[in-house]
Amino acid sequence: MARFLYFSRDYSTHDHRFLTALEKTGHKIYYLRLESRGHALEDRPIPPTVEQVQWVGGDRPVRLKDGLRLFLDLKKVLKKINPDLVHAGPIQTAALLVALTGYRPLVSMSWGYDLLVDAQKSSSWAWATRYALKHSSVMIGDCQTIRQTAVLYGMPQDRIVTFPWGVDLQYFSPGNEVQQDPAQEIHARLGWGKDTFILLSTRSWELIYGVDILAEAFVLAARRHPELRLLMLGNGSLSARLHQIFTRGEVADFVVYPGQVKQAELPKYYRAADLFVSASHSDGTSISMLEALACGCPVLLSDIPGNMEWIRPGEQGWLFHDGNALDLAEKMVKAIENQKLLAGMRREARCLAEKRADWNKNSQELLSAYRLAGLN
Repeated sequence: MARFLYFSRDYSTHDHRFLTALEKTGHKIYYLRLESRGHALEDRPIPPTVEQVQWVGGDRPVRLKDGLRLFLDLKKVLKKINPDLVHAGPIQTAALLVALTGYRPLVSMSWGYDLLVDAQKSSSWAWATRYALKHSSVMIGDCQTIRQTAVLYGMPQDRIVTFPWGVDLQYFSPGNEVQQDPAQEIHARLGWGKDTFILLSTRSWELIYGVDILAEAFVLAARRHPELRLLMLGNGSLSARLHQIFTRGEVADFVVYPGQVKQAELPKYYRAADLFVSASHSDGTSISMLEALACGCPVLLSDIPGNMEWIRPGEQGWLFHDGNALDLAEKMVKAIENQKLLAGMRREARCLAEKRADWNKNSQELLSAYRLAGLN
């Protein structure tokens, strides 16, 4: 039985997904948490056989001045556990700390934003990216855009394992005729008529996810089609700005904020939506996109490279020009005025998820990456 140390920034839905997959390998899994950002990102507990490591980190947000303290204690943790392999990410935080200790083999994992956004912040971030990748035996990424970016920062092509993180296709599914119609349930709960057309956003209310662009576009589209409704799940620092946009646009009554929805409730919202919308300016393979596809929900996404690897306009949904609220509004209008196309798009969405986004299948690539790193 091998010992794997999984080292991540916080405990999120994605971490739960990876730890659950690693638990199924039958190996001994340790989990090290770099920080806690003050609000729960995942409501399910750590898998029962995974051992969470207690150390000086993991209980508050990380600051730059904490670096030396974390580095020194990480060396003690590694010496005590003596793992056969360390799996760490994001690149410039968890992976960098391990790289600095000199511990090998290191499998670094990109979280998308670390390579697409953070690496370009400054020369220091670029150096941290190159250093971590240079000292990684293997890097895991979720799309070709991440692979190409990693190569630009010095990671050899043949040391990169690429696979989409995927979703549980049984959990995220279109449902069946036995289940209560989620659209009717949500319509009834919110007092919306049957003729309303529901747009769904699940992205955090931060600039990188373009939620301000989404809000501006919704105002424009709802003026032409007042039957439009918007469900904005989650929360974030742009709350006041979003409310201001909707209020000034006189569409505040058309928007509902369910808050941070538990994992168990998410499929219901995807099934009830007519269209999932994401205006994100940066993504690898978006998990929320995959969840929507798996639930048979057509998508309307920004035309960034990560999204373009998945979506063929007119088949699973549509793409709009990144950052262009007018184009996004036009695509919203196109969707509501062409509802006859949506049934076919729902089938295509689910078909694509079954073909490429099955986490039970894709997670097997983890051990492929570990073997490439030298694990017997």
